[in-house]
Amino acid sequence: MTTGTGTGTVAAVDLGATSGRVMLGHVDGASVRLQHVARFANRPVSIAEGEGQTGLHWDVLGLWASIHDGLAQALRIAPDVASIGVDSWAVDYGLLRQGRLVGLPYHYRDERSAAGVVDVHRAVPAVELYRRTGLAHLPFNTVFQLAADRAAGTLAFADRALLIPDLINRWLTGVDVTERTNASTTGLSSAATGDWDPRLVDTLGLPSTLFAPLIDPGAAVGGLLPDLARDIGGGRAVPVTAVGSHDTASAVVGAPLLDEHSAYISSGTWSLVGLELEQPVMTEAARSANFTNEGGVDARIRFLKNISGLWLLSESMRTWAFASGGSSTDATRSSDLASLLAAAAEVTTPVAVFDAADERFTPPGDMPRRIRDWCDEHGVAAPSTRAECVRSILESLAAAYADTLDEAERLSGRTITTVHIVGGGSQNSLLCQLTADRTGRTVLAGPIEATALGNILVQARAAGLVSGSLESLRSLVRTAFPPVRFHPATVSLPSERS
Repeated sequence: MTTGTGTGTVAAVDLGATSGRVMLGHVDGASVRLQHVARFANRPVSIAEGEGQTGLHWDVLGLWASIHDGLAQALRIAPDVASIGVDSWAVDYGLLRQGRLVGLPYHYRDERSAAGVVDVHRAVPAVELYRRTGLAHLPFNTVFQLAADRAAGTLAFADRALLIPDLINRWLTGVDVTERTNASTTGLSSAATGDWDPRLVDTLGLPSTLFAPLIDPGAAVGGLLPDLARDIGGGRAVPVTAVGSHDTASAVVGAPLLDEHSAYISSGTWSLVGLELEQPVMTEAARSANFTNEGGVDARIRFLKNISGLWLLSESMRTWAFASGGSSTDATRSSDLASLLAAAAEVTTPVAVFDAADERFTPPGDMPRRIRDWCDEHGVAAPSTRAECVRSILESLAAAYADTLDEAERLSGRTITTVHIVGGGSQNSLLCQLTADRTGRTVLAGPIEATALGNILVQARAAGLVSGSLESLRSLVRTAFPPVRFHPATVSLPSERS
């Protein structure tokens, strides 16, 4: 049971791959309420890097300015805020030298890490890497990016690498630490110990000084730096608390899982599909299926698979907007998305179901063209209208979810009866219904802001506003944000698959 010692407020900085937000969480031990304070775009920037090459980077300084302004507004609204916590996407990092940022952090979709994959696997075969880290192969994992930086000579200028939320925490507090759930996504921490793997770091020729001390979710990072406290905190050194700083770790806390038969889908730019376990699954079958074992809050294991998510839809909309003479802002208008989803729901003819995990769909670009190319290569009729393309994307995601959940059952020995979809995709009723139909399982959709909720609840527990297990924290979520239920349909689905 969740109990509390009083009423209080914490601030969450939640950075996604396409947008960021600052939110306040008002907690009284028996309930939790969210207040949106600021929302801002997170757009990558492409920069010329010589010899006709460009690099894709994060505008982390622009993000910092937006975070600064958002926190200032949050602390004006709630001057007595008990804590600040930061989460973000995984794997990417900033390089520093004596505390100063060395260039803009690379975006995980930048293609430079391909060479790093070759270098790492030459030194440590993929099977051995999985045995040590439990991490599924993704070509942009931190270990591969650092190997690419080492080969390029970039690491010679750096004495520290901080993952994005840890970088923000450093700018808030001046303290170098790395939160453990995010460290587990790097491919450089031990699945056995949860600590950095010094032997692996040494084998790969990476300087050990790059890696900051590890701390757990709920641990204190530090207080706001004096100048920052004067600027945005009313002179108060507001505590900064480590949360599940990998946004999926926070999202899983905020997913109101019912029991051990519940699976989750954190649905946003990526779809993270999996189970919460007590122990990792390190079998060869799990490695072959590309399932990952990432750290969760309270030492839980997030046994999951990464699948391309609503990125497929947003990039398609971006392509269509540019074709019509619009901008990237036009590409994500909610009115356009609503009309496209309504049209997709009316499609009754079979549509292509393509492999959403195909790596061709990872980089930015003309997604409808890539879908057509995939269909042509596999002898499947390609979508001929935008509505059919949207339906094809959603059917393909739902089919990938179904396959992944079946794999998760087989690999873990668990039986899955309920699927929780949280994050932005939980608003997409067509996707939720298709997921129920294709998985044959009940889908519970929501909350939309699961990541911010998980961030807030870990802070609130650390501050003594609530207490109890993750299951107790999730009971607060269920009460405050009742999920929407979708039952499997009994009719056949309008799709075709190679």
